[in-house]
Amino acid sequence: MRHRTPNPRYSSLSCANAAGACVLLTLALAAPAEVQAQSVAPVSEAPVDLGEVVVTAGRTPLTVARARATRTPGGASVIATADFEAEGAVILADALASAPGVVVQSFFGGDDQPRLQLRGSGLQQNPAERGVLFLQDGLPLNRADGSYIVGLIDPRQAAFIEVFRGYTANRLGATVLGGALNFVSPSGDAVQGARLRLEGGSFGYAYGSVDVGVEADDWAGFGSVSHSRRDGYRDYNGSSRTSVVLSSDHDLAPGVSSRFLAGYVDSAFDVSGPLTAAMLGDDPRQVSTGPVVVAGVARNPGPNVVRDRPRRETRLAWIGNRTTATRGAHAFDAAVSFVHADDSFAFPVSAGVRETDGGDLNLMGRYALLRDGGGLPRLEVTGHYATGSADRVYALNVAGERGAVFGQGDLEARVYGLNLTANLSLGDALTLAPSLSWARAERTWEDTYALATRPTVAFNPMNPAMRLPDGAVAATDSGYDRHYDEISSSLALSWRPDERTHVYAAVSHSFEPPSHDDLIATINGTPNSSAGRPAPGNPGLQAEVFRTPDLKAQTSDTVEIGVRGRRGRFQLDGLVYYARVSDELLNLRDATGVSLGAINADETRHIGAEIGISADLTDRLAGWVSYTWQDFRFVDDPLRGDNRLAGAPPHVVNANLSLAVTPALTVAANAHWRPSRTPVDNMNTLYSDAFATLDLRVAYAFQGGVTAFVESRNVFDEVHAASTLVVDQARPDQAVYLPGEGRALTAGLRFGF
Repeated sequence: MRHRTPNPRYSSLSCANAAGACVLLTLALAAPAEVQAQSVAPVSEAPVDLGEVVVTAGRTPLTVARARATRTPGGASVIATADFEAEGAVILADALASAPGVVVQSFFGGDDQPRLQLRGSGLQQNPAERGVLFLQDGLPLNRADGSYIVGLIDPRQAAFIEVFRGYTANRLGATVLGGALNFVSPSGDAVQGARLRLEGGSFGYAYGSVDVGVEADDWAGFGSVSHSRRDGYRDYNGSSRTSVVLSSDHDLAPGVSSRFLAGYVDSAFDVSGPLTAAMLGDDPRQVSTGPVVVAGVARNPGPNVVRDRPRRETRLAWIGNRTTATRGAHAFDAAVSFVHADDSFAFPVSAGVRETDGGDLNLMGRYALLRDGGGLPRLEVTGHYATGSADRVYALNVAGERGAVFGQGDLEARVYGLNLTANLSLGDALTLAPSLSWARAERTWEDTYALATRPTVAFNPMNPAMRLPDGAVAATDSGYDRHYDEISSSLALSWRPDERTHVYAAVSHSFEPPSHDDLIATINGTPNSSAGRPAPGNPGLQAEVFRTPDLKAQTSDTVEIGVRGRRGRFQLDGLVYYARVSDELLNLRDATGVSLGAINADETRHIGAEIGISADLTDRLAGWVSYTWQDFRFVDDPLRGDNRLAGAPPHVVNANLSLAVTPALTVAANAHWRPSRTPVDNMNTLYSDAFATLDLRVAYAFQGGVTAFVESRNVFDEVHAASTLVVDQARPDQAVYLPGEGRALTAGLRFGF
């Protein structure tokens, strides 16, 4: 059955849509505007005026990206990997720490699956991640249904990371509320030779990488290979990742360039799982062995990690091309990519083993009308199309081994999108930027399971190692065919009172359809039994195995006001936003933390502030602070009232201070602070405590291109929950806390040839 998602309250265009459509169609070609180069859109040959710096035709991709972010009327920033190059054991949370509005909560440490959310989108979806568009050199790594696998990217293989928050990602083809992250690889002419990095440290950590760059007259090539492994801080906490990134840049003709891209990632990690509050305080290194039955009542509900041995193994490969041509004031951009993913996730027994193997094709075309003098494009039109299919198999988890298959089918997804954006000069200091987008998303699940019954497995709750007689339940068709259509838009006004200051205000409407992992979930399992068996000791009890909720797409109407500027040694990038979200997608979970399927909340409210401050305090002392405030709440919910949404820390503070003691010797400190407690459940009955950790680092640059560093993380060995499971209603004794790592020492060397 097909389902059409527009909410009745949006049967006509919202105010933002109407204003954007009207202004865009009537004024787009009426007024001049400035042009600015960018790494994810057509490039202009005109210089880019940044006030203090004029970047000419010889500008670097990093300065181009920063120029784009500086002029964007919304949440946008750029992180150079050089900013964290001297840090050890860098994971995604470290790489994105300086970006306000980006919240990354570590799950098991190392290269695993942290919870990543921008403005609350995807807040409750881990480990089936969505809400953010992931890009590698402007090419999507998400599946066509919007889902992605976080932790696959090695951020140190990028030259810089572009961060687009909220509606600013719409022009990239994003159909998400959160935003987009673009990891941009170095070009061969920028690397020029080879770079080697070696690291080792606590918890069995080892890392090595090699980067190579070559250049010819009209060609440059880059290649990077990295490998990391860890035994982990906790029991059953090992991980490994091998990553390869290749790029080849060609100047085909004057004004025509082409980049070929390829990559491969092989990632595997143990899922050490959550702990109860008592277990966290007693020994954060341990893992849960499941609930204990006392006087017929199950205490400490949670997964039995020792028996079920949950684990994830993923292989991702991609190949693509991006070609850009500029002719006078006209720029054309075309891209094609194919991504193949083979993902095996062994959940605890209540969900079993989920195997997904498939590929996704992405096509993109973009035209920009440029104008000499620098700035944003006068007019930009982007079309994109994505299609993907995958085979999925559900099998029983029998004491850590793959058991009988209980579900099988074909997943298909398609996305069509079109975006029009204009930047209209209203004088020397004012710019009006209307934007209009249309998107259609299709989701299909064909249930191909052919047997009349679905097998179940269970273990004795009184003796979790004892297997009970197997069972079976009737197999019913779980297939669905859904599609979602929406028109989104934005209208922004920018004011530049001087060359160092940019003030803006924007109103926007965005939409995000559910992914397949929202639309299908295993249900009716327990910490000691598989899906479809809510009573472990009763193998004949009939219960549903899958839930396929008839979900709507979530939509958001957002107002944001921001300012960027530099005064003396200080630089500020800050904004505040207010968003009304309709039909927000929330994920319910069972006692083991496994998804029970998604629901649509009626209405929620997201208010936030995203502030970044950096400063060169003296010629030798520099620092930055990134602050994110989040107040996400239900609005008059019949069950949850005006409670906070679970899983969102109200305050997130990251800070860095670096001192160049001598030209060769640098000492630095990083602080990570959660100054208030975080709700674990939507009923706001259980919380995760506030915490703060401190990292210290010393680096020395020898002659000959060799740099050595030593770093100590969590210097005071603070026991804390880096993250939690997110549940609708939690029990006080439930295993929901994911321990942060204790004190760790890392040392490393970097070589350049």
